[in-house]
Amino acid sequence: MDPITHGIAGSLLGKSFFTKREGRIATLACVLGAIFPDVDVFAELFSRDPLSVIRFHRGFTHSFIGLPLFAVALAWLTRLVFRRRGAPSFGMLTLIYAVGISSHILLDATTSFGTRLWNPFSSDRVAWDLAFILDLAFTAIVLVPQVAAWIFCTREHAQRRAWLMWIVFNFAAFGGWALAKLLNFPFHSWILAVVAGGLAAIFLLPLVGGAGFAISETAWCLAGTAAMLAYIAACGVAHHAALARVKTFVAGNHIDAVRIGAIPSPPSFLEWAGKIRTPDGVYQSRFDLRDSAPPVFQFLADSPHDIYTADAMSLPEARVYLWFARFPVIRSHIMGDDHVIDFSDSRFTDPGTKLPQPFRLRFVLNPDGQLVEEDWTEGAAGLRARKTNEKMPESETK
Repeated sequence: MDPITHGIAGSLLGKSFFTKREGRIATLACVLGAIFPDVDVFAELFSRDPLSVIRFHRGFTHSFIGLPLFAVALAWLTRLVFRRRGAPSFGMLTLIYAVGISSHILLDATTSFGTRLWNPFSSDRVAWDLAFILDLAFTAIVLVPQVAAWIFCTREHAQRRAWLMWIVFNFAAFGGWALAKLLNFPFHSWILAVVAGGLAAIFLLPLVGGAGFAISETAWCLAGTAAMLAYIAACGVAHHAALARVKTFVAGNHIDAVRIGAIPSPPSFLEWAGKIRTPDGVYQSRFDLRDSAPPVFQFLADSPHDIYTADAMSLPEARVYLWFARFPVIRSHIMGDDHVIDFSDSRFTDPGTKLPQPFRLRFVLNPDGQLVEEDWTEGAAGLRARKTNEKMPESETK
């Protein structure tokens, strides 16, 4: 998930379990712990490796092996900085940081990108495929209870705060609806009315009779934590149902499946993408669990295997990419005298949508099979390209 959502989730957990007893420094520690694992992005900034995002991200800082080391180090630094400001004990801070870091690790594991939970002892990427990597519904669930606690922290200007937050959140929901429509993701307009009603029940209704002021910040946040866990559980149930549909298609059509998956798709946990990797390509489909009709799959075929594809697949960068990709599609074509081999991961595309595909790797080989150009598309909007006249030195691939 994105760092902002991680930080908001860390704040929710801190306020739920530590703030009342240990003070605001405990909240800060839980937030920092929940954000900390993404410090590995700095390795990408200083690395010359174009594939650094898949080679380094979600590695040791995201593992349960590294967690105790980082929790202790962060607790020590916090005690050093805030010792005279009423910081919690070293042992309590270690626990708080462990909770924050654990929340980050586990929430990242619910996405489809993959997290190396036991790095460096295992390079396996764990991906439970429960939530989309940018899940606005999840972000709202962990944020709204904290906003409600702020609204009802005091009676002075509470009504103004409540109406302001109701307007802000509805405006954000409308923005999400507009973005989904632009990218051709299904987001029915009636959901905006449901969101408006739900926000009114949380932000406005407790103003009546002052009921909201009787609820403590801890109680608001505990309710939010319960809602967060319930949402993840609902995603788990939905994933089981979506995967069952994919398995039914595989069995009914006698497909030689190498790997199957049900990948969460925005904007709702009821929207899924079915993926089936075969020896010759990938079947994919997008479906809504509310639709009882069997999903319709399309087939993305690999290009016929030849010596140039074999040369490309033997390159160190290609081996790294295929270790990362779960549903790869390999296409090749001729461009002048050169041979172009494209690697893409269909895990990050949805049929019928307009979202550009990230994490694509291209090799250009001359007629002698030598690498003359390499392009790496990292994000949906950004291109990190590396062009070379020879294969990368072996030392750069380790």
